Amino acid sequence: MPTATETIVKSAKRKRHDTDSNLPVGHKTKARKTEKDVSQRPNVEEEILLLEGEITQSRKNYNKITILQDYCKKYQTRSKTSITAAIALCRVFCRLMALGSMSQSREMADNEKIIAQWLRAQCGSYTDTLLGILHGADPGMQSTALTLLMRVQKERSDNLNELFHDHGQNEGLFSRIIASVTSLNSMELIREEFVEKYVQPYDDVRYYTLACLNNLLKEEKEDALDRLDVVVSLLALLESDTAEKQSMDNFYQKKVNAKLHNVNAHKKLAQELWMNVLSRTLSRSQRKTLLNMMTTHVVPWFTRMELLMDFLTDSFNAGGSLSLAALSGLFHLMQAKNLDYPQFYTKLYSLLTSEILHSKHRSRFFRLLDTFLSSTHLPAALVASFIKRLARLALGAPPSGIVVVIPWIYNLLRNHPSCTFMVHRRPEYSDFIEGEGMDDPFDMAETDPMETRAFDSSLWEIHTLQSHYHPNVATIAKIISEQFTKQAYNLEDFLDHSYSSMLSAELSKEIKKPPVVEYEIPKKIFFSNPDPAKDDSLLVRLWDFS
Repeated sequence: MPTATETIVKSAKRKRHDTDSNLPVGHKTKARKTEKDVSQRPNVEEEILLLEGEITQSRKNYNKITILQDYCKKYQTRSKTSITAAIALCRVFCRLMALGSMSQSREMADNEKIIAQWLRAQCGSYTDTLLGILHGADPGMQSTALTLLMRVQKERSDNLNELFHDHGQNEGLFSRIIASVTSLNSMELIREEFVEKYVQPYDDVRYYTLACLNNLLKEEKEDALDRLDVVVSLLALLESDTAEKQSMDNFYQKKVNAKLHNVNAHKKLAQELWMNVLSRTLSRSQRKTLLNMMTTHVVPWFTRMELLMDFLTDSFNAGGSLSLAALSGLFHLMQAKNLDYPQFYTKLYSLLTSEILHSKHRSRFFRLLDTFLSSTHLPAALVASFIKRLARLALGAPPSGIVVVIPWIYNLLRNHPSCTFMVHRRPEYSDFIEGEGMDDPFDMAETDPMETRAFDSSLWEIHTLQSHYHPNVATIAKIISEQFTKQAYNLEDFLDHSYSSMLSAELSKEIKKPPVVEYEIPKKIFFSNPDPAKDDSLLVRLWDFS
């Protein structure tokens, strides 16, 4: 016989059923079932964590790795779930490698070998998925995938004795990471992160990166310039003082080869990589990029500086701004590395053409020219040739170029007092010269600056510029005729002048005293002036409007 409590419960249930009788029975049952399932079933992220715990607790749950693999492979549609599964799998595989579950030995039983091989295959599938994420468009997922890949590589190196890279082989995980990072031009952010987090601080990662890049370029076709641009951009991210390190002792992995401690081994590998880059058929923009990097990122890695001579000479022969950049690299090798290049100043002198003062590279040219001729031990005849040639070119240069040439000549005369006689020379037989004139002994067509006879000439060109139509040019040209009381001019104050800047400077000047202008407004423009004492306008004299 039912108790009172049971009767109340049954009655209450029947009453709730009667209350909802206006709804379909199937609808009520389905709603209650769905609500119950939602309250008891964990979400996907919690399920992933539960699967991770079960896998690490017992070998019987290894098969559940495939479930996590399926979640991880859905990165194209469910990014949060995929990344959560990827992180969980990374912890799983790293723990299994640390425990030795993925290691193989001859003493192992056959079933143990099968399990280890299966786990290795699953780990390989997992890294393939991470490499796919690395090629994705989402920067956040790319960063996470790179971190996980490097973590797995570290564990494989420390626990499975798998090296980062073997020379001549690009099948390892680290080689595939490098190939992925350098495969697309659009992966600039991930390359910057890779260099900042791994290549720059860790000597072993940098060494193996150079080795992988070298092998990748060897496998690329000669005309494949895209990968070359990416490789150069990655190398440019390295800090310039990296090659100057005196010791290599900061490693990412626990076990390293003895040669990784050798600084010369790192430089030799980097030199081989750079020679692989420089020896290729390069476009003009690529050559210009490499020349700009020459003194900071290329030269420090070289132990044999003469290997760079062919590249610099070919770049100089290309002409234009490449010639100037090539001479900059040559001068650095001469000054810092004691490289002998006797034709340097002859090549520099050949760049002094009429186009240089009109070029957009004029500012950079004079900065470098000031550096190249800064030594006080240069022969006076050489210095005189440069002064005379630029003074001659200034006669046909724009005002913005002349205002750079004159201070530069002033500074050069201050550094080389033996050339100042070119300013004050008075030729003999002045009466005859005033009537008949004379030939300038300077040979403008001579290519050797030591044979131009500029030493026997004078700077009459500067005296001519003192009558220039532009008042600023005329004023600054007069400094050569005055006493050299100023120590030196700062060229940076004159390098960035142009037509627009000089015009703006004139228009912005405050007029202290307005000029006196006399004029008369004509009473008639198209007809004759009624006052016979005054002339008609030119328009009336030429045309008859009556």
